Amino acid sequence: MNTVLFYSVFYLSSALWIYVVTGALTYRLPADVKLYDKNVKPSSITDISVSLYINRISGVDENKEEISIDAFLQVIWEDTRLVPVEEPEMTKLYVELTPTERNMVWVPDLYIRQLREMKVMTLLEEMSSLRLYKNSTLALSIGATIIFKCDMDFVLYPLDVQRCPVDFSSYKYTVKEMRFRWKNDNGLTFPNDFGDQFFRLPKYVVSFYTEQEPQTIHYGDAHPFPDNHSSARLEITLSREVKSYLLENYLPSTLFVSMSWGSFVVVPEIVPGRMVLLVTTLLSLITMFDTVRNNSPDALELKCLEVWLISCTLFVFFALIEYFIVLFGIRYDKHWRVAAKAHVQVAPPVQLQSTLSLSQNTVETPMNSTHARRENGLESNTLKVTGTNKVQPQESDPNKPGSIGNLSGSFQNTQHVTSVMTRRRTYSFRNVADVALLYAGSQRGRLDQISLIIFPLSFLIFTITYWTMYISESNRKKL
Repeated sequence: MNTVLFYSVFYLSSALWIYVVTGALTYRLPADVKLYDKNVKPSSITDISVSLYINRISGVDENKEEISIDAFLQVIWEDTRLVPVEEPEMTKLYVELTPTERNMVWVPDLYIRQLREMKVMTLLEEMSSLRLYKNSTLALSIGATIIFKCDMDFVLYPLDVQRCPVDFSSYKYTVKEMRFRWKNDNGLTFPNDFGDQFFRLPKYVVSFYTEQEPQTIHYGDAHPFPDNHSSARLEITLSREVKSYLLENYLPSTLFVSMSWGSFVVVPEIVPGRMVLLVTTLLSLITMFDTVRNNSPDALELKCLEVWLISCTLFVFFALIEYFIVLFGIRYDKHWRVAAKAHVQVAPPVQLQSTLSLSQNTVETPMNSTHARRENGLESNTLKVTGTNKVQPQESDPNKPGSIGNLSGSFQNTQHVTSVMTRRRTYSFRNVADVALLYAGSQRGRLDQISLIIFPLSFLIFTITYWTMYISESNRKKL
């Protein structure tokens, strides 16, 4: 009697435990639980369908290169080992499995290669469910905040277009064992306030696109013959809103450069007004460049906006250099060139051309005197110093035998030719320099007039080249 009672209690307790653990096994799981192994996938090739309901875009972090979205992820597969039994109380097309039953069912090892973090939403309870349909199809749904890692390139900033592929695949099973694809009818869905598969942020327009054909990726397995893995790919495209940058950066910098051209019509003698205009414009552009560099994301090269601001700064700097050249020409015309002419008139160069007549009491030496003789445009003065310390002019006779003047004749001619050639070279260089400086500076200079044409024309050519090159590169990134 005791033995029968013992076995009866044991049987009832075992049945109760199995019911608690597995639920209503009569229609949810096979009658013999031991025949089901949750570590074995349902078939040799298992097809996994993925669908994603994107509720909203939480944000884009450019510094961390992350995209955060709130979404409901659904993974669907078929497990023929689970055939629910239709009973009167089963009024729906599916059965909601309890958390305990979920631990007894095989689920795919979903792997998101670009996943940084995934937080399951929780309010009163965790937002997740596992449903078993009458056709042995299971659907796992999870509501979560998903943070994706996106490799961003900001060289074209703010004309950059970021493309972020997201792969939903299996890490353990290869393409020969498991195939991932997007759900046929509604693989990607959005709320009603979404646009045509895009969402607007303050800085970005975020759009989504799914590859209907299964993709293959490789995780770098260590074994000698690595296999590829099937993937359902979602591509997120971030297109930046350029209007704010046009109003905040491009338009002010263009106006600053245009203001610098106004210095060409200011009279060069008004140094404070023209200098303040150029220096203030230059400092404003430098401050703008520093602000943009600190507030923009980092890049390996100069960004598109930085190239524009540096070019605008150089245009203003060249206008300042042009004004320095004009001031130098004015200074040379009014002071240095006039002073050089006055110096030539007051103290002309003395040519050391004299003859020394040696006598018993006289010595002749060349010095400035009232008696001068011009010979081929050169001045020759001869002074006689007597023994009484009186200086008297005396001309030498080159034909006199034994005179030193006869010996110095050839030296005089050679010195004259060399001096004339040196003068011609010096005067030729000075003439060119004078013409160039007077052309640039002085009241008759035309450098400001030429700059008033060259600077705007050069900036126009640069602007057309800049926008053509970067816009074409940005459009190429979108394709």
